[in-house]
Amino acid sequence: MKLALLALSATLSPLVGAHAVAHAHPYVAPTSTDRRSPCPMLNSMANHGFLARNGVNISMSDLISAFDAAINMAADAAELVGSVALTASTTGNASTFNLDDVDKHGIIEHDGSLSRADIYFGDNHSFNASIWNGTKAYFTEEVITISTAATARAARLALDATQNPSMNMTTSQFTSSLIESSLYLTVFGNPVDGNASRSYVEAFFEEERLPYHLGWVRPTDGSNVTTLETLAAKIAAVSV
Repeated sequence: MKLALLALSATLSPLVGAHAVAHAHPYVAPTSTDRRSPCPMLNSMANHGFLARNGVNISMSDLISAFDAAINMAADAAELVGSVALTASTTGNASTFNLDDVDKHGIIEHDGSLSRADIYFGDNHSFNASIWNGTKAYFTEEVITISTAATARAARLALDATQNPSMNMTTSQFTSSLIESSLYLTVFGNPVDGNASRSYVEAFFEEERLPYHLGWVRPTDGSNVTTLETLAAKIAAVSV
């Protein structure tokens, strides 16, 4: 009986822990004065309070803690984002930034976003339902595979090239766009095979939230820059 109880406890502990995290970090939609970025992940972490809900004065240590607590992602990934975000800081403190500081084109935002318009059209930071609907039209199954993610991304870039006469992606921005796809596959699927839940991904992009309400829990398998780049390479290798 004691062994059975221990086994049950071991099984339930991660679930209890996940519930506690979700309870401690409820989703609250941003107000009109809260600052947000072109990045749905940064916005989601702010909407759940893993980052400052007002989106102001975020430090590297804040990012590292948020990436770990929210999505079980290592410090190197947070540092990758933070190092470029801090170059656009308007806080008056070089060690912090506001979420809307990264609206600046070329910081983390780039042409060909899956859910945002290009800077050429004016608003490069707000969620664009029309663009996103074009992306998710390729998500026809309940699970988004690496192949599906690659096809959706390639289609978005191809369409953008016909619509934006100034479209331009540097090598690093092209790589970033691959990593962005590997990020949602990792967080809402797994870092090796992708296979993300379509409902989780749609809630994430459309509501900028971590979909606890749909049953999602923080991944038990940690990820980092290497796992993201490895999965990004698998996306890039798909013939589309």
